[in-house]
Amino acid sequence: MTTKIEVNGLRMQGYHGVFAQETRVGNLFSYDVEVTVPWLDAAGSDDISLTVSYADIVDVVREVNAEPSRLLEHLALRLRQALLGRFGEIEGGRVRVAKLTPPVAGSEMDSAAVVIEW
Repeated sequence: MTTKIEVNGLRMQGYHGVFAQETRVGNLFSYDVEVTVPWLDAAGSDDISLTVSYADIVDVVREVNAEPSRLLEHLALRLRQALLGRFGEIEGGRVRVAKLTPPVAGSEMDSAAVVIEW
């Protein structure tokens, strides 16, 4: 049996992008993170030390978001690597990184996103 822990719709200002304006002014990014871990004894014991805390996942996202990337693909990969490096019990997961209202000339959209699943 496994447990999935999710953090959804985490929004942060970031300075990721190809264009100089994006790295100067920044943009709002949305992160969805899902990690699969072995069944956790935390469910039966109510002990936070026996789980992957979603607050700790948020801390990892903050750390990764603080370092600019040109591409969303690179940002998502760095997030995956950071999660796996911090939490050895992760067996699989999904990371979605979206740039909200990206600056694309002549268009208006809610977001552009990259998803990595493993």
